[in-house]
Amino acid sequence: MTLATGIPKAAVIPKQGRRVGKRPGKTVPDWTLSYLGKKQVSEILATRPSEIITLWRGGSGDEPKTANRLFFGDNLPILAELMEDHEVRGKIRLVYIDPPFATQSAFHTRSQSHAYEDLLVGAHYVEALRQRLIFLRELLSPDGSIYLHLDQKMAFPLKIIMDEVFGVDTFRNWITRKKCNPKNYTSRAYGNVSDFVLFYTKSGRYVWNRPFREWTPERAAKEYQYVEQSSGRRFKKVPVHAPGTRNGETGKPWRGVKPPPGKHWQFSPQTLDEMDARGEIYWSSSGNPRRKVYLDESSGVPIQDIWTEFRDAHNQNIKITGYPTEKNPDLLARIIQASSNPGDLVLDCFCGSGTTLAMASQLGRKWIGIDSSPQAIGTVLRRFATGLKPMGDFVSKRHSAGEANQTWATAPLFEPAVIEEGHSRHGLSKAKIRDFSLCASRPYGGELDQYLREWMQIL
Repeated sequence: MTLATGIPKAAVIPKQGRRVGKRPGKTVPDWTLSYLGKKQVSEILATRPSEIITLWRGGSGDEPKTANRLFFGDNLPILAELMEDHEVRGKIRLVYIDPPFATQSAFHTRSQSHAYEDLLVGAHYVEALRQRLIFLRELLSPDGSIYLHLDQKMAFPLKIIMDEVFGVDTFRNWITRKKCNPKNYTSRAYGNVSDFVLFYTKSGRYVWNRPFREWTPERAAKEYQYVEQSSGRRFKKVPVHAPGTRNGETGKPWRGVKPPPGKHWQFSPQTLDEMDARGEIYWSSSGNPRRKVYLDESSGVPIQDIWTEFRDAHNQNIKITGYPTEKNPDLLARIIQASSNPGDLVLDCFCGSGTTLAMASQLGRKWIGIDSSPQAIGTVLRRFATGLKPMGDFVSKRHSAGEANQTWATAPLFEPAVIEEGHSRHGLSKAKIRDFSLCASRPYGGELDQYLREWMQIL
């Protein structure tokens, strides 16, 4: 019995989509998502920008306009305003967004204070997010990336929208994340323990720092089965040929050995000679050459597209802000480190509790955050001032005469700092984050005044 192998040639499988416009690498798919209320791109980009006011400015006051900024207001006109900023448009290296999941629910903090409402559903939800994605595409740098975090309800229609907005050629990964512990109460369906992150880039050339997981002794011994007697180095054997025939030097015999049928040598004969002289070629008893790949030259186990280690903060015994739908800081650390470099600009226009902003700051990136919830902005300010709190602090309330009925919104915003010495795994450095500007879009009705007064008292 023989196994059939695929032949990915255009004559057999035509390329899907078509090239349009001047944007390099953008292929518009030959399918679209049709729904009522879908606007033309030109109409969306004509959105009137917000009028922005600065409520507070930190640092020395002489930072450039791309310095860290936290905006309060509807993110669509704020994104339109950022489009007019030549220091931002086309300069954002990474976008991560975790928008509402069309749950038709109201969300509260751990202490039952109202945080935000997630009421848009169906076509209204899809179009609202599409409009923001179009602005984000324009704000991204040519080598930028975007990560869109969704659940199983909306990930599939938004995948089609992402193909349409960014192009099918720029799709990189559909990442599956385990978000919680197994659920035992689901009786007529499989337990829902996952959500999804869609990873796209602006073009075919993008910042990419491939993440790795450290080798465990057991996995290393299984993967690298051989030990070189002369050096004691552990290695594995890999082929020195690759698929496809070649008519040049790599298609000719080397040391009297021809490449297998339909294959060619990965390296030129001169390079293979040099590798053999260094002892990096393993010759089998039948005279078949293979390349030695050494464990001590490996950066680790390459990360794949199923992530099981980043469950939601509320599902792990770590420090949190108490804000609903808060994401694991290590999840954001992986994304930020993989798709940006120190000094790059990161944007989160659904910033919630500020996990993206805090991790970007900790990792030496600049950032822009936007949210329309006053409670979200208050949570970010608290996080910047005092770090995170143990999860148990949000469920075991103190009951004294003056505190029995206090909620998250009415209790003092900035309690004594809980930041530990140095850097905690999930918190901030000992220093507070204050190198940013707090801005709001007009009309501004004083929704942040309480948080702002308490913030300025600790400076």
